[in-house]
Amino acid sequence: MRASRGMGAINPAKQPKPKRVVKRKDRPQDVDMYAEGGLYENINAKQKRIAAGSGEKMRKPGAPGAPTAAAFKASAKTAKR
Repeated sequence: MRASRGMGAINPAKQPKPKRVVKRKDRPQDVDMYAEGGLYENINAKQKRIAAGSGEKMRKPGAPGAPTAAAFKASAKTAKR
């Protein structure tokens, strides 16, 4: 008889692998790269890192990974004023 799902030992090869966290030494550790504050907080955090000399550059509008116009409209709805 076969055990029902969720019972018994799981084969280690089938278990999900833990995510690796790579800390970069060229960025200040006090700035949270993935802040949960939203789009504008992330933009301000990146501008602070750039001003501190991180060597990063802001993405141009339309570049892959850059915020879209829809992202700015959505974040404007929840912006603190």
